[in-house]
Amino acid sequence: MVHQHDESTANEVSTTTQLPSYGSSEEPRVYKVGCPPQKNFAREFRDTLRETFFHDNPLRQYKDQSGSAKFMMALQFLFPIFEWGRCYNLRKFKGDLIAGLTIASLCIPQDIGYSKLANLDAQYGLYSSFVPPLIYAAMGSSKDIAIGPVAVVSLLIGSLLQNEVDPVKNKEEYLRLAFTATFFAGITQAALGFLRLGFLIEFLSHAAIVGFMGGAAITIALQQLKYVLGIKSFTKKTDIISVMRSVWTSAHHGWNWQTIVIGITFLAFLLLAKYIGKKNRKFFWVPAIAPITSVILATLFVFITRADKQGVQIVNHIKKGINPSSVHKIYFTGPFVAKGFKIGVISAMIGLTEAVAIGRTFAALKDYQLDGNKEMVALGTMNIAGSMTSCYIATGSFSRSAVNFMAGCQTPVSNIIMSAVVLLTLLVITPLFKYTPNAILGSIIISAVIGLVDYEAVILIWKVDKMDFIACMGAFFGVVFASVEIGLLIAVSISFAKILLQVTRPRTVLLGNLPGTTIYRNTDQYPEARHIPGVVIVRVDSAIYFSNSNYVRERTLRWLTEEEEKAKAEGQSKINFLIIEMSPVIDIDTSGIHALEDLYKNLKKRDIQLILANPGSIVMEKLLSSKLNEHIGSNNIFLTVADAVRFCTRKSIQEP
Repeated sequence: MVHQHDESTANEVSTTTQLPSYGSSEEPRVYKVGCPPQKNFAREFRDTLRETFFHDNPLRQYKDQSGSAKFMMALQFLFPIFEWGRCYNLRKFKGDLIAGLTIASLCIPQDIGYSKLANLDAQYGLYSSFVPPLIYAAMGSSKDIAIGPVAVVSLLIGSLLQNEVDPVKNKEEYLRLAFTATFFAGITQAALGFLRLGFLIEFLSHAAIVGFMGGAAITIALQQLKYVLGIKSFTKKTDIISVMRSVWTSAHHGWNWQTIVIGITFLAFLLLAKYIGKKNRKFFWVPAIAPITSVILATLFVFITRADKQGVQIVNHIKKGINPSSVHKIYFTGPFVAKGFKIGVISAMIGLTEAVAIGRTFAALKDYQLDGNKEMVALGTMNIAGSMTSCYIATGSFSRSAVNFMAGCQTPVSNIIMSAVVLLTLLVITPLFKYTPNAILGSIIISAVIGLVDYEAVILIWKVDKMDFIACMGAFFGVVFASVEIGLLIAVSISFAKILLQVTRPRTVLLGNLPGTTIYRNTDQYPEARHIPGVVIVRVDSAIYFSNSNYVRERTLRWLTEEEEKAKAEGQSKINFLIIEMSPVIDIDTSGIHALEDLYKNLKKRDIQLILANPGSIVMEKLLSSKLNEHIGSNNIFLTVADAVRFCTRKSIQEP
């Protein structure tokens, strides 16, 4: 009995859903296009607002909860440490301890080097790996991100700041502007997260980011030549032409051979360590401890041989002690406020893009969800606090996060361990860095940024999308041959240009029938798809807005004209019907409605009937509101292209 019932049900479904081929005696069931229920303005506005800013429905978990439960859930939302901290145990601590110590050995020499990229004293790099990681550990939702200064943001903020203030002549003003920029970077990041505007960073395309990061990596590496070669007088410009001119003009009298030996030797050692770690993940600790090992060995070598007396440039004094307060140094009034705000916003966006991309990458590998808006609030809060404790902009570091991940970190406690080691360094170890040669710091930075040149991603971008490749190369060459800010401007401009091009020039295609079916597809993609005599079928693959409505109308008319000329040349019947397949048209505005109305009037003069196929609920609602459905005729709006073609075929047969 059960089998008979299933069989009869299957037959019933088959007879009601399968469309017979043309000429069949069986009449198919034809459905009319449904009209959505009318919404009032308040409900429509509320639904749009909710989908734009609260698509993930973050308040659903608070439903039917008591007041105390809601308070604890809100506390856990703002401070995830209260959530994962309840189930923290010794096993997790063991993984975090190993990971924290590992990334600390990597971050200390990197921080000293990155602070030089930002034209700041070495201690400020260490400060920025002490306070911000502690705040992120309490507020961040990523288990794997390692927080601290990063090469690209350090170069960016250093480049932008020195355009406003000379870091040598006006050192105090430069430092105050750095803290001001950090403060506004934090405000920007926190505001974007709090207002749930995280989607704004998505406007910087992946291809543009790849190009920008690659160009920045080349620029950063070239900047380190002054340390690796021991050049004292070096250009402040970052473009490759200025840098190479500065390098070669100082070749005869400005290079120091002892510095070159130290720099090249340890660079080779660091690259070898990186190769070993990449070939076998069991040896992830080799590239992690290689930088601190290099610093120790190079420092001992300089101290024993007193190479600093032979022209080898050394770090000299690093201020000892924990972060002093810098609240009084932030500009809240005066001309530097606007400059700090501008620099802060730009740096904030780049820092956010890098951190969120890193967080999502490792979250996918460990199969957990990352809340982008919550991350922005955490990053913003830590930078606000950092600006008040002598830190400059910190964010997620890819190299340190990768080491953190491979070292087996379990929670953000690894950041706390790293911060504790940095604190110990600031309190006790900083005097030992006195004889550290600048060459080794340059070598460490070069080895760290090489990984940012992702040539495999560039090749893939070329294969997939040529427009993306142009954006990638535009950003790359802009950074390398002009400046970091020019490269960033090119990256953003090309990303927006691509969006505008796709919006203003949407794709329209000609559809044909696949023989033996009622399926209609793009004739370019399916050459076997045949045209229906007397009918032209066009599909618009985009919403129809004011920005593209005229183009859609004109392009549709051009399709029609081309098909009319083709039919006339081949002696086929006259074109009597134009069917527009509207399945991909997710929305239409008043300009789009006017464009359809103009198209209808134009076709009427040419004795051609306009027919619409499968308009969506939003489009149908606007057709009803504008009364355009009455002009076109409700009988000329069909659920499928097949129904529309069947109607046209019958009407052509009925008419003499």
